[in-house]
Amino acid sequence: MKRILILCTGNSARSQIAEAFIKQLTFNRIDVYSAGTDPVPVNPYAIRVMKEIGIDISNNKSKSVNEFSNQVFDFVITVCDNARERCPVFQGSHTRIHKSFNDPVKVKGNEKVKTETFRKVRDQIRDWVTEFIDKYQIE
Repeated sequence: MKRILILCTGNSARSQIAEAFIKQLTFNRIDVYSAGTDPVPVNPYAIRVMKEIGIDISNNKSKSVNEFSNQVFDFVITVCDNARERCPVFQGSHTRIHKSFNDPVKVKGNEKVKTETFRKVRDQIRDWVTEFIDKYQIE
């Protein structure tokens, strides 16, 4: 079974969303985890926009990248530039991929603006995850 680790700074939105999409699109046949270099609680907007499309991440917990330091992964994916710069080396891991997405947590504005921003990033991540699964024949 393939093992994937997805990293971002807070493990509060982008990496959580990517983890959920990989799980959904592979029918949970992949060991996939997400973590952050500086973890903070899962963002309520991320929970909301995922729930809109039928994916419940409300019980997810943010994790530190340090929890995975002695593990081997087939893919280590960074979804923000900060995580790429601070990502530790995972001995024995095969492929490291970087795809940066804008941080929806940093967007200022009212609830409508924040929700729309999270939706846009969610959809970008879904599209990229779909391409990733196809390209690397993740099954």
